[in-house]
Amino acid sequence: MIPVIGALMNLLPSISGQLGPNYDPLFYDVMIYIFGTIMFTVFLLGIIAFWLRVHGWAYKDNRERWIDELDRHFEREGIGLIPDNGKYW
Repeated sequence: MIPVIGALMNLLPSISGQLGPNYDPLFYDVMIYIFGTIMFTVFLLGIIAFWLRVHGWAYKDNRERWIDELDRHFEREGIGLIPDNGKYW
């Protein structure tokens, strides 16, 4: 059993020498480009998902019922409206 593990340990440096930066001098550059591309894609998908969550495919698709009720209450009570009588300007 121990000679088998020793043989595998002797093969490990030759196998690892064929991978990573020892094999390709541009390994780190390519990995950084790939990682950056993946992260940028995740960022864009996050922005798209957030926009769809807020706005939906159409205006009324993703609005929740309590938001509509709150809008009706604000319109009924006049909350949030800018006064147009010139008093505050």
